[in-house]
Amino acid sequence: MQFDLGDIRALLAVAEAKGFREAGRLTGSSASGLSDAVRRLEAQLGVRLLNRTTRSVVPTEAGRALLERLGPAVAEMQAALNIASGFRDRPAGLLRLNVPVSAAKLVLPSIVPDFLKAYPDIRLEIVTEESFVDIIAAGCDAGIRYDERLEQDMIAVPIGPRVQRFAFAASTAYLDAHGRPQHPRDLLEHACIRGRFAGRPIPAWEFEHGDEVVKVDPPGPLIVQSGGGSDLGVYAAIAGVGIVALFEDWLQPHFENGALEPVLKDWWQSFSGPFLYYPGRRLVPAPLRAFIDFIKARKPEADASGL
Repeated sequence: MQFDLGDIRALLAVAEAKGFREAGRLTGSSASGLSDAVRRLEAQLGVRLLNRTTRSVVPTEAGRALLERLGPAVAEMQAALNIASGFRDRPAGLLRLNVPVSAAKLVLPSIVPDFLKAYPDIRLEIVTEESFVDIIAAGCDAGIRYDERLEQDMIAVPIGPRVQRFAFAASTAYLDAHGRPQHPRDLLEHACIRGRFAGRPIPAWEFEHGDEVVKVDPPGPLIVQSGGGSDLGVYAAIAGVGIVALFEDWLQPHFENGALEPVLKDWWQSFSGPFLYYPGRRLVPAPLRAFIDFIKARKPEADASGL
């Protein structure tokens, strides 16, 4: 049996005020409306809850028994609603983001510590996944992906570097032994460390120099899963196995310490940076709204060094 919460509130108000007119004054309702609500509740229960006279309103035995149980229950429910309403104004609670490994490794480290310091009541959970997923079905509030992998019904906010490059590298020992490629097609004669996403074909390597765009599909002794296996590909390149391709920022520390040497740098292709995306909702959860505002307030990262 379903009961109208408004009718229950009306009963509580009338019983506390000891009259329909006074209850109407205190709640901003009409006395007749409160009377109708109590009658509906009595009809639904099949028992009289209030004895009414022209001078007073007194609960019946059934009414007293019901009110003794309803009062604390409704108060607890109101307290719970107040807590939930508090999340609207005070950013608190859990924020789950679904992101690729590259974002977890290269974009979020410069953001997360300052964000958590600014919002100590928010707990942040990062779920790493390379494929594009339904973030709602995955139990996440938002995700990070690139524009070609965003669905049209999503709201997208720029996050991280706005221009990135895909870089190619090998160890100096490997290049000394096998030669330094001068054109992308030279890679067909080299050992190349390839990457691919789970369940998808190995993508060709793409290069661009002026108006010339070249795609090559070179051979190689090692294939790793993009994202989770990328570091293995880097370590293999450092060990002299062959030439690796990855986001420039991922390889930059190894360029700086001399473990790797850039290959075909004039041919590295640029592309736009990632986006934070989330469903177009009327009510955005407070933790997500805080994260969006935090991202928007940051100085744009426009360098071309890549993700």
